[in-house]
Amino acid sequence: MNLGRPNANDAVGTFNRSKNVVPGSGICSRCVDGCRGNCDIFKATFRGREVIYPGPFGEITAGADKDYPVDYSHLNIQGYALGARGLPQDAEGNPDNTKFPDVNTETEYGWDIKVKMKAPIFTGALGSTEIARKNWEHFAVGAAISGVTLVCGENVCGIDPELELDSKGKIKNSPEMDRRIETYKRFHEGYGEILVQMNVEDTRLGVAEYVRKKHNLNTIELKWGQGAKCIGGEIKVKELERALELKKRGYIVTPDPSLEVNQKAFSDGAIKEFERHSRLGFVSEDSFLAEIKRLRDLGFKRITLKTGAYSMRELAMAIKYSSLAKIDLLTIDGAPGGTGMSPWRMMEEWGIPTFYLEALTFEFCQKLAKKGMRIPDIAIAGGFSSEDHVFKVIAMGAPYVKAVCMGRALMIPGMVGKNISQWLKEKNLPSTVSSFGKTEKEIFVYYEELLDKYGKDMKDIPLGAIGIYSFAQKIKVGLQQLMAGSRNFRVASISRRDLMSLTEDAASVSGIPYVMDAYRAEAEVILNGKETRNSNHRRVRVAVER
Repeated sequence: MNLGRPNANDAVGTFNRSKNVVPGSGICSRCVDGCRGNCDIFKATFRGREVIYPGPFGEITAGADKDYPVDYSHLNIQGYALGARGLPQDAEGNPDNTKFPDVNTETEYGWDIKVKMKAPIFTGALGSTEIARKNWEHFAVGAAISGVTLVCGENVCGIDPELELDSKGKIKNSPEMDRRIETYKRFHEGYGEILVQMNVEDTRLGVAEYVRKKHNLNTIELKWGQGAKCIGGEIKVKELERALELKKRGYIVTPDPSLEVNQKAFSDGAIKEFERHSRLGFVSEDSFLAEIKRLRDLGFKRITLKTGAYSMRELAMAIKYSSLAKIDLLTIDGAPGGTGMSPWRMMEEWGIPTFYLEALTFEFCQKLAKKGMRIPDIAIAGGFSSEDHVFKVIAMGAPYVKAVCMGRALMIPGMVGKNISQWLKEKNLPSTVSSFGKTEKEIFVYYEELLDKYGKDMKDIPLGAIGIYSFAQKIKVGLQQLMAGSRNFRVASISRRDLMSLTEDAASVSGIPYVMDAYRAEAEVILNGKETRNSNHRRVRVAVER
């Protein structure tokens, strides 16, 4: 197992001098007096806390690279030569009505009032980070035209430079939040929605009241914990005045910009930036249900919850409390995941890995369902990027998991498309792009399709949004192929029996049968020949169709 060299990683701009590294510590086997760097310990000697975070902060995304003992690559998808589930009106399958382009990839979530999405994916929380702010137009329009939900994360109002507060310290005007919501709404076509997320500071500032009254949003999302992966700094600021302003608004700012010694260090140039943190939340059943009632009284028709890779106790609380509160969507975010806003070692070493977390989620859902409790719709997050990930996550958590939340995978196409736009203006396309053409229409395979649909409004769709749409189409078509191969023609028909474990460890953790055991009983029926050919065919078909 790769331990990830704990004292050096490109994410934090460090490396080991030696090829030989002690597995447990990550320190070079031979540490030489006079070494010129640049392991974590070397860099931390003079930059201290700065080495905690991936960087340059606000300009990159970063995902933990720890190699866990079991992950989703230890599952494979079953393929069948007969049967068809999820056909319209439960039609009998035949070669003419089971073409893979006909597979329906739509999904929906919600307790009573459902939200449909064209594909079972949606964005991770894009909140107050600089990456989210400067790329918002690309992310928001891309999600809207792709027909998927967009999550506007924490602290957007709280860090808005033009934020106006009333005499009670509540939000009176937040132009940045207005921009975020209006950008998505302009191209929203009935699929997906925008979720605004709230933490402790957001609640105190009155974010829910503001977005409900001014923008008539129907859904709000609560978050357990704060920041990315429990205690992410989320943003850094390079101006002392800005740091003081955020501290005044109620945020935790470190180093404390109000202390004279830190102001002197900033003036000297030693302290180059300040971190803004949020407070840790505290959860109880009574307080959670009371907050849900308060939000419903404000007029919200749907309430969602985002929780992280916490212990089994918190997972059980999240699922049970969400059931009691009739939460519309519970998103469970596992380790490693991450978008680069959390301490690097926290991203590597903190929390329950996603594979294990989803296995526990299914187990707990089953236990509550057997007690007669209705399970809320669930989404799983934590490092996913491809259509096979989507299929495996939905299958492993079936019938409870409805979608996959993607962080970096849905951000990267937005940034790539934006950069292509800039390279076109500069006439400086890299060969990786120019090999496909020299114009937008030549480079983007879906450009003409979108131009035909949006006409004159195409001028307001940035290339980053077209990038996200293109990526979403790749996920959709790839998922259609995998679903057709497993004879599933709608997302709701995917089941745990459509997976096999490639290792006994994966089978033990997930409860998905080991490859040498999966469908063995059905195979033995055929081999033993105890039934007629017709009855064998019928029995195997029924088994495949579950």
